[in-house]
Amino acid sequence: MSGLLKKINSPLDLRKLSPEDLPGLASELRKFIIDIVASKEGHLGASLGVVELTIALHYVFNTPKDLLVWDVGHQAYGHKILTGRRDVFDTNRRFGGISGFPKRTESEYDTFGTGHSSTSVSAALGMAIASALKGDFAKQHIAVIGDASIASGMAFEGLNHAGVTDANLLVVLNDNAIGIDPSVGALKQYLTKARVGHKPAQDNIIEALNFRYFGPVDGHDIDGLLKMFRKLKKIKGPKFLHVITTKGKGLKKAEEDQVKYHAPGKFEPDTGELLSYDTEGLPLKYQDVFGLTLVELAEMNEKIIGITPAMPTGSSLKYMMQAFPERAFDVGIAEQHAVTLSAGMATQGFTVFCAIYSTFLQRAYDQLIHDVALQKLPVIFCLDRAGLVGEDGATHHGVFDIAYLRCIPNMMIAAPANEVELRQLLYTAQKGLESPLAIRYPRGRGELADWKVPFEETEIGKGKCIREGREIAVLSIGNMAQNVSAAITGIGDQGKIAHFDMRFVKPLDEKLLHEIFQKFKIILTVEDGVLKGGFGSAVTEFASEHHYFKEIARLGIPDSFIEQGNIDQLQEIAGINVENIETVLKSMLKKL
Repeated sequence: MSGLLKKINSPLDLRKLSPEDLPGLASELRKFIIDIVASKEGHLGASLGVVELTIALHYVFNTPKDLLVWDVGHQAYGHKILTGRRDVFDTNRRFGGISGFPKRTESEYDTFGTGHSSTSVSAALGMAIASALKGDFAKQHIAVIGDASIASGMAFEGLNHAGVTDANLLVVLNDNAIGIDPSVGALKQYLTKARVGHKPAQDNIIEALNFRYFGPVDGHDIDGLLKMFRKLKKIKGPKFLHVITTKGKGLKKAEEDQVKYHAPGKFEPDTGELLSYDTEGLPLKYQDVFGLTLVELAEMNEKIIGITPAMPTGSSLKYMMQAFPERAFDVGIAEQHAVTLSAGMATQGFTVFCAIYSTFLQRAYDQLIHDVALQKLPVIFCLDRAGLVGEDGATHHGVFDIAYLRCIPNMMIAAPANEVELRQLLYTAQKGLESPLAIRYPRGRGELADWKVPFEETEIGKGKCIREGREIAVLSIGNMAQNVSAAITGIGDQGKIAHFDMRFVKPLDEKLLHEIFQKFKIILTVEDGVLKGGFGSAVTEFASEHHYFKEIARLGIPDSFIEQGNIDQLQEIAGINVENIETVLKSMLKKL
């Protein structure tokens, strides 16, 4: 660590530096981020792009008294390092370490927890109105939001409200023309015109919302940023500063491939070269099985449409966008719009696959109920990142989907145990459904190298027996089948434990459940979703309704938020790892 950065333990230390020192600090901070992320992994490009902006904000504004809100949080690494977390930054996103996102319990400088996008304007406006109610009119409130995030409906709702207040609010637009994938939409085109020198005049969309508009300014010019922020501090009411930055700034590879270097994995810090891993023969990621299978199906079925809210790479809808660009749509960070757009297309006879992370579908819950399920429209929701997702932590775990979907009438829920089951469910879904279907699958690689098998229809609502047994029945859903199979094999129970892959949470295979409850003494359910309202709850409800008085045990995510860590660590915490399933089953065998 170089000379300047090691002296900064808080923004108070930062403000002791002369303005002439700040470009040097920026170089040190950028190198520090690169060196740590190169070996420890994490989000890279967004934080590199806002190094100068971060320094200028903390230098001019009196944080933490002045309240600074970072949208999403991918861009907040420099903020964390300058606010007392430099020496623990190597624990970023690791089990027991600091969060990869702003987190209120972690630091007084993290004024608002942010993992999902487009919340900063509303949160900062709420803080500004609260300050005014308390008579504190000197306090500054700053929201830093990306150009991809500001296109979200929630950001516009915040701007629309702020424009009719006299709130002391500054919205800083970090415009780098990219979120994870390149930004899309009419607003992006508008901002691009401003970037290249077309001065917004009477048609300035920001000023139409009653904001004072400033910019665009160079986000890597510290001196210019300092002058602008000092000016803006003196102006009351809602203000908007348009800042132009380069995602990945300072690392040539990251600037050249901004999508890959959003979160690149491990790389050489000096050159940016990604460390190579031998993936030959390894199973594909679930997302790629989805994306490649969808292309196959789209070749056979011209009615297939693909839609994703800002995740073409993350969901692998990119393959269909390349093969059939007129039938695949990235709608930007707009989950509500994605769901209702899908519903609109479904009314016209199209077969719509809406590819969306489980955690982000939460943002479109009313649309699921009102626009899709109530009208019984056969939209197919492909829920990537279902279950525990690892180092992104509590904001991103897809553990609530079974519970929040199961209570919606007309909604079907399937969870494939492996890639072949996913492939066949996708094939079955496009053959014609009478109501919406959610197919949930996990982050990361699957289990099977040979997943590209001939298509076969899956019977809706039917589970299957994986292993015969006499006394204990284990009912798994989704990829938990692997953990259960490994646990049973580890015990070597000599035929006492049966294993059923239920495949569907809704409709449940009631015929199979009747057979199970009539035959077995103990039933164990295993899921990678929350226990409250989840798959195990559905099974116990079935038992109660049909007056089965058998011992039922449930394993799943407890009633608490699970923080970050690798999947093995988090499954151990939740008690759904192989070892704990073995322990539970051994205890049951002793009872018998």
